[in-house]
Amino acid sequence: MTYNILISDPLSEDGIRPLRTASDVNIVFQTKWSPEELLENIVNFDALIVRSQTQVTRELIEKATNLKIIGRAGVGVDNIDMDAATELGIIVVNAPNGNTNSAAEHTMAMLMALSRKIPQAYLALKNEKWERKNFIGVELKNKVLGVIGLGRIGREVAYRARGQRMNVIGYDPFLTKEKAENMGIEYGTVDDVLRVADFITVHTPLLKETKHLLNREAFNRVKKGVQIINCARGGIIDEDALYDAIVSGKVTGAALDVFEEEPFLNHPLLALPEVIATPHLGASTVEAQENVAIDVCQDILRFFNGRTVRNPVNMPSLDNELLQKVEPYFLLAEKLGEFLIYLTDGVVEEITISYAGDIIKNELSPLSRKIIKGMLKRHLGTHVNEVNALFLAEKRGIQIHENKTYKKKGFSNLITVSMKTKGGIRTVAGTLLSGLGPRIVKVDHYRVDITPAGHIIVMHHTDQPGVIGRMGSLLAKHDINIATMQVDRSDIGGDAIMMLTVDKHIGSKIIEELLSLGDIHHVRTIDM
Repeated sequence: MTYNILISDPLSEDGIRPLRTASDVNIVFQTKWSPEELLENIVNFDALIVRSQTQVTRELIEKATNLKIIGRAGVGVDNIDMDAATELGIIVVNAPNGNTNSAAEHTMAMLMALSRKIPQAYLALKNEKWERKNFIGVELKNKVLGVIGLGRIGREVAYRARGQRMNVIGYDPFLTKEKAENMGIEYGTVDDVLRVADFITVHTPLLKETKHLLNREAFNRVKKGVQIINCARGGIIDEDALYDAIVSGKVTGAALDVFEEEPFLNHPLLALPEVIATPHLGASTVEAQENVAIDVCQDILRFFNGRTVRNPVNMPSLDNELLQKVEPYFLLAEKLGEFLIYLTDGVVEEITISYAGDIIKNELSPLSRKIIKGMLKRHLGTHVNEVNALFLAEKRGIQIHENKTYKKKGFSNLITVSMKTKGGIRTVAGTLLSGLGPRIVKVDHYRVDITPAGHIIVMHHTDQPGVIGRMGSLLAKHDINIATMQVDRSDIGGDAIMMLTVDKHIGSKIIEELLSLGDIHHVRTIDM
């Protein structure tokens, strides 16, 4: 059988060589079709390869009745409607490793150019000015580089910085002290990085938790004279706050390759002499463009040859019989992982998943992947999915155990998830209640009954008269409406748990007030 493959964005000819040499594919290289022409012709293709130019919309995917796989020659899949692809059984693959070296090298180039003021000096020469005294830089040797985010690119930057004889301190939600020692770097929190670093480079995905990670509050905590590098994602840095920090003298320089809105042309940051910038060039090397194309083309050939693809981004369709049996538990499984990671402090070392009841008669790996996905996506973002979740967990040294038993413990079916960190073990259990859907029925040793949705407040307190009343009055003062409440205790007058669902998020100020009431020891907010 011959497969028709459409390449709708410019790709390196060397990069598509694997397809050129394959005997069972027919390549159409068409980068000039309008969206309307693409819609008209997509029905003829079994595979589509894109970069960032082509918008693979739900409408396009629904028109593509023969499409079996989409390849993104790069990392981000923002231009692909992932939900539509998954719903229609179309697998999406990308190339997460092809630009690692390119992005790391660009970060180091920006770091060196920033420290020695090379672009500013060059611009002066272009303007026929010989101003050596105006461009005195600093050496990297013995300086502290703070790396926030130690994924593929962050690790490569850390290794290169050590080669420059820099001292490196790193933060990553999955970094342990032991892993840091093995890398030859210092382990720290975000606050540690802000406090001690002479240079800070960010390499995190852009998530709810990382958007404006470097904001006004963060810049108030940094070491005076720090210099900032962002070759990761626009939006990690609050650009207005960075401008003010540079003008105030708290930050003495910034090197930026990515921006919250691109093209980035009129922001006052670009007028500051302390700022150097490039137009999103992190992956713009001949080698990187070739590598991402090769990776995607090889994965597409693996798929058509019936082999396992290496870089899947979504979940292929399940067998219909299996889907009917386990699909009702999909949402519960993912919410259990998501809920528990919010309760867990420290780096997760082990995850134990226990299934009880008639559910164990089914293939449960899809549910385990859902649980791991829910756990990981808080820190790694939406690229985590059922296909790659177990791989990503294993890559971060997380051990996963799965147990099965017919003992139902009062429920027809029960899923229990435990996460182990150096600080201890946290556990949550859930089930499906007829007509009510997913419910969390146990947190650690406490019995509860709560829907894992919306804004949830978890409070640990001492079982004393008046605690609940004071708590309710304080929330009322802040116009926080309580939708549901669950309370359980270990014994009379002992430790107790209170779980509330409320109508809106509560901030750190309200949490501090709750903790000051007395007898409330710990407050955690969970926005699901």
